[in-house]
Formats: sequence, structure tokens, C-alpha cells
Amino acid sequence: MKNDISALGNALVDTVFKVEHSLIAELGLEIDQMTLSSAEEHAPIIERLIASGAETVSDCGGSATNSLVAAASFGASCFHTCKVSNDEDGTRYLQSLKEAGVGHKGNMASADSMPTGKCLILVTPDAKRTMTTALNVSSLMDESDLDLDQISNSRIFYIEGYMVTSEENYKVALKALNHLKDFPDVKIALSLSDPGIVMGFNDKFNEIESFGLDYIFGNDDEAMAFVGSENIEDAFVALQKKSYVSIITMGEKGSAVVSNEGVINTPNVDIQAIDTNGAGDMFAGSFLYSLLQNDDLKTCAEFANYGASKVVETFGPRLSKDAYHQVLNNFKKS
Repeated sequence: MKNDISALGNALVDTVFKVEHSLIAELGLEIDQMTLSSAEEHAPIIERLIASGAETVSDCGGSATNSLVAAASFGASCFHTCKVSNDEDGTRYLQSLKEAGVGHKGNMASADSMPTGKCLILVTPDAKRTMTTALNVSSLMDESDLDLDQISNSRIFYIEGYMVTSEENYKVALKALNHLKDFPDVKIALSLSDPGIVMGFNDKFNEIESFGLDYIFGNDDEAMAFVGSENIEDAFVALQKKSYVSIITMGEKGSAVVSNEGVINTPNVDIQAIDTNGAGDMFAGSFLYSLLQNDDLKTCAEFANYGASKVVETFGPRLSKDAYHQVLNNFKKS
């Protein structure tokens, strides 16, 4: 059976905390940004968060994972390439993939080597999310974790932008992209993931781009960082010169689909935001699912906006299985 989407991304157990801005400042983190940390650096942060008594929720995540879970919950056939350790978090993570109907290949690393990846997500009252991530073993993928047959037997191959932060994972991404040179029918999509990552690893993003992309996903800050523009209007002009389609989210302003044929603007859904964590992942998963149904780009963006709005109304990066079905059914009726 052909995969609708195969993806390459970090396997992380996400723990979300409701906090005040003052606690983020105390911890030395930057509001609404992602910081890479070690397991040792995470320990005192976790201790302080527990001591604060913050409301919390935990689930298995990672950017590409959340997008695949969304697409699979809508009915797409999905396969994930990621790495976990043989520990409690790793076992839980793979079980979560299985329950979501997402396929996976790869052996668990020894629990003695390095733990499964973790992401701490701090959500403030303005619904912004600040993340500190310990990639741990998820940053150590190798060729044995790849199933190139699964990837080439896919309609879309989706690469999480965080793959550039680890030399091991980046080599795996390049291996997959080189393999796909012989399979031109497989569409390639790239998530920009984070503006700081885009700026810090711009040469690697450019190398991935050189393989011939079909779609990129990002928010306005990531888009500006990607093309080196100081405002979103100039970024759109630059993106219109690209051979691929760029799908850019802009918070309250909705989203834009940018191609050499022009810019399609789609307004946001009017909601009361609770937690923006996971909204971009849901947007990408929803857009890709709609694209696989042969919907036009405007319809894809409308469905993605609607899906993302439902995550923003929820504390945590995902919806329940029933809620995904409701999103699809309610959108069809509208």
C-alpha cells in the first residue's frame, strides 16, 4: 500500500506548562522561541516548573509527529522516521504512533546510551509558547533508521526543519533526498520550524532547497529569515520567484499561499486563543491532507486554518481522536 505522507523528524515527549511571563524570564528563556538544551540543562528547569505548581499536560510529540498524527486522524496513510530509546518515554512514544495509525520502522536505542527526546513547552496567558528542547537520542539517527522503500513509496515526503540541527540527522535527510532523485513523482515538503534555526543553519536549508522542493511551510518570521527579508511583503516577493509553493501562517492575519502565480490570502478563524503550541503542526498536517484530496490551494488553506484554530482553542499540541473527526466533518458541512 502506498503511503500518503512519509516524514522525517524528531521524536519528543512534549510536556506543556501554563506559566506567567515572569517565570520564563526567571528561567532565562526567550518568549515565543525554541531553545536547544541538554538533558542536564533540563533538570533544574523541570524542578522549578514542578515547584511552581503549574498546570501541565504531557503527550508524545515533535513537529513532524504532530503533523502526521493530524493527517492520519483525518484518514491519510502515514509513515514516520524517527529515533527513540528503549525507555519509558520511548515505549510510550511508539505506542502513541501506533494508536494514531502512523507506521514506523527503526530499532530502539539502548536506554543506557541516551534518553528519548523531551520538549518543555511553557504557555503564557497571551497563548504564546516558549520551548526548551533536549533532542537526546532523537538527534542521533543513522541509515539503519531509514526505510528508503517506505519513503519512495509515498506521495509526499515531509522533512522537519529541526533535522538541520544535528549532523547525524542532517546526513539522514540528505540520504533520503538523494534517494528520491530517482523518484520524481514523490513531492517534497519542508517545514522551516523556527526562525532562529533558519538563521543559524541557513546553509543547510539552502542545500535542502537545492534538491528541488515542492512545498515549504513556515510562519511569517521563518519566511523572512529564510529569504533574508525585513518585512513579510518583501518575503512574499522573493518567495514568488521560487519554483515551489510556500505556505505561510501569519497568526491573527491568517495564512498565505505564495507561488509564481501570485499570493492567495486566507483569513484566520475568529477564536479565543488558549495555547498556540502545535498550531503550525496541525496547520501543515491539515493542509497536506487536503492537498492529497486534490483540493485547490485556497481550500487547503481554509481547512488548515480551521484545523489550526481548533488546536489553538485547546491546551496542548493535539486534539482527541474524536475531535479530529469533528474538525473534518464540520469543515465539510461549512
